[in-house]
Formats: sequence, C-alpha cells, structure tokens
Amino acid sequence: MTSHFTLFMAGKTDTGLKRDHNEDFIAWDVERGLVLLADGMGGHKAGDVASRMSVEYIKKKLQPVLEQSLSERGDKDISPLASLLDSAINEANDTVFAAGEENAQQKGMGTTLVVLILHDDRVLVAHVGDSRLYCLHGRELTAVTHDHSLVRQMMVEGMMTEEEAHDSPFTHVITQAVGVREAVDAEIQEFEATPGDVYLLCSDGLTDMVEDSEIAETLLAVQGNWERAAQRLVDLANQYGGRDNISVVIVGIGPPCRK
Repeated sequence: MTSHFTLFMAGKTDTGLKRDHNEDFIAWDVERGLVLLADGMGGHKAGDVASRMSVEYIKKKLQPVLEQSLSERGDKDISPLASLLDSAINEANDTVFAAGEENAQQKGMGTTLVVLILHDDRVLVAHVGDSRLYCLHGRELTAVTHDHSLVRQMMVEGMMTEEEAHDSPFTHVITQAVGVREAVDAEIQEFEATPGDVYLLCSDGLTDMVEDSEIAETLLAVQGNWERAAQRLVDLANQYGGRDNISVVIVGIGPPCRK
C-alpha cells in the first residue's frame, strides 16, 4: 500500500437502456492507489477500443512506479509522478491516434479520461473531456474537475448562463479528448489527502441523468458500503432514462495505515 491511508474502492459500469454496447472502461488498483475511468466515442463503434486502450496503457505505465512510496524512493515531492502521469496520457493519446489513422474502422475514435492517484498523503488528479471527479467532504459534494466542453468554455467566457448551458444542443461537444488529435492537454491537479473524504469518478451517463444533490444523498445514505453505493448510482441513472453508458468508481479514504 503506497498511500498513507487505508483505501476502499468499488466500481460499476453499465450499458444503460438506450445504447447497444458499452464504450466506457474502468479500472482500479487499491494496493497502488490508482483509479482510471474513460468514456469512449467515435469511429465505427470503436469508442470501446479507445477507452480500453487508454486505460490499459496508462495503468501499465504507472503501476511499476507506484510500487514504492515517495519516501521509499527518496523523493521529497510528487512532481515527478505528475510529470510521468502527463507523459503517460500523451503517449496513450499517440497510441490511440495512430491506431485510428491505421484502421479506417477506428478513425476518429477517442475517449474522455479521469485518473486518480492516492500516493503517500497526496492526491493527484488528471482529466481530459467531460468525465468527472467529485469529492464528498463531510456532507458537501464538490466537483474537483471542470468539463473540457464547449458549453463550459462559453460559460467561463460569459457567453452562456448555467440555465442556458443545461438546455444547449452543444452539451456533449467536448474540447479535449484522448486520441482524437495529434496532441492532448490533460489538466492535472495535486492536493492533500484527507481521511474521511470520498471520491467519485463518473462518466456523463451518470451526471446527465442524476443531479449532484441526489448523488450526494446516495453516497451519504450508504456511506461505507461503496459497492452498494456504486450500484445505486447506476440504478438511478437507468431509472431516469439511462440514455448513455454509465460508469462510476468510488474511493473512500480511511484512517492512516498502521506502520
């Protein structure tokens, strides 16, 4: 365990009610404090190829480095790990883009991405696109990531209100994706881990269907039973229409590990 804290992880992915196959892909490694979620798109049903390829590439790249804690490696900060994460995402982008260029059936495929790393007493987050990371601190649910989307960009620039964004036909137009173009610019954040906090990685199949307030209520209602919470969130998204694939991974930060 390379986190200073006990970690609990659970996840679910579901095709939903309207799609004929699942293009989302999730993975986690509790021993190394690593969680990944991707929502694929594009090509002739090749979104699942892009999401799986990206997650598996980045996971394979990071796992050996996450075998040891920072202190065991003699490092003083997490910056080298952040640089490695950024490089891994860029290399995954190159791999997916090249695969799309070589195969006409996969041309144009890409994927959103959220990566969460809990290492020593730090949290490292990277994201591309509109899949999200939330943090439940006490009873308050906060979005850690902000969508790389056209409507989000227009809101930031004052060209659209939140109400207008909710009804916009451009809701699902994203401005960043892994594998769609030759380069990608992942957004990376780093902060201190807090015992008791709960992190939720999710695709837009959840957030398009379920309001943030109900997501928070669900996490609070079944706190501690994260498998049940993950299933309940998927069930809610389907209950409200299930228009897209639905994926969630929940991470609970427990007490410090015993030495």
